[in-house]
Amino acid sequence: LEEDAGKSIHDQFEGMSGIDLNRAGTPLLEIVSEPDMRSVEEAVAYIKSIHTLVRWLGISDGNMAEGSFRADCNVSLRRPGQPFGTRCELKNLNSFRFIEQAINVEIERQMEILEYGGEIDQETRLFDPNKMETRSMRSKEEANDYRYFPDPDLLSVIIADKQIEAARAALPELPAARRERFIADFAVTEYDAHVLTLSREMADFYEAVVAAAGGAKQGKVSANWVMGEFSGALNKAGLDLADSPVSAEQLGGMIARIVDNTINGKIAKQVFGFMWEAEGKSADDIIAEKGLKQETDTGAIEAIIKEVLAANEKMVEEYKSGKEKAFNGLVGQVMKAAKGKANPAQVNELMKKLIG
Repeated sequence: LEEDAGKSIHDQFEGMSGIDLNRAGTPLLEIVSEPDMRSVEEAVAYIKSIHTLVRWLGISDGNMAEGSFRADCNVSLRRPGQPFGTRCELKNLNSFRFIEQAINVEIERQMEILEYGGEIDQETRLFDPNKMETRSMRSKEEANDYRYFPDPDLLSVIIADKQIEAARAALPELPAARRERFIADFAVTEYDAHVLTLSREMADFYEAVVAAAGGAKQGKVSANWVMGEFSGALNKAGLDLADSPVSAEQLGGMIARIVDNTINGKIAKQVFGFMWEAEGKSADDIIAEKGLKQETDTGAIEAIIKEVLAANEKMVEEYKSGKEKAFNGLVGQVMKAAKGKANPAQVNELMKKLIG
């Protein structure tokens, strides 16, 4: 734990560096790992995991562009079976893309030096994304160069085990545990669970959708809607989740109408569109107002199918001769005649029965 002392700016003034003290005094939490990572992909995944965690716990907003979250990456190369090589530190990387680029560039730099018999100097380096190169900032000090000494006016900070346990008990369910629960309880894939827990807000929203949709059995269909149509609408409108015009309860209520066959998936997209525009209206209100209830009356659907079959005798013969595409074409004609309101599964079943 330390305080931010400000930062140097090297890319805004020709031939000079600037000093920015706007963040001076801001509390900093630094997490230092062991040299456990062996690839760029692993390093980026680790940093992304920490980023998710600090936002999840409300420690930081994680805004990398504003300096709320940064990474220093130490890179060293060694030949198989040999000790760790001399490391160089890449300082103050402020985007996941820059982290990946900087490490790759530094690996290439060190590899070239070592291949030609040179030695790596331990130093701190800066990454220039415009030139795609790292450059020396200062020689790297060892711990004894910092000249640490105890301050008699500062008491030692002792944290009791009970305090640690109390803090642990007060933690919310963490991302990894929540992912495991989503997979176990809601039958979603590992990928789904990962996307749905990228933020605590999204995970909470998803669970509320599942509850409104009818419970755990609707976990997978709810995940599809949250990650698909809903997230797509947010991105298109440039909105954060907190500003969504459609609540979790509204979205879950609409999914419940899909599940009980009041509407089909195609109509649901229309209903969602109306909900997005008409803030506060439920799916039931919109279905009633717009007359979007799915047609499930067998007699009415049969009548439409018979008309389609009579008007498309050639396609019927093609299907009978084994061309499956012809059947799909006939179903499409029925759905068009029913204005999308017929139950697709019911149409398929009745069509096959009537064709014989």
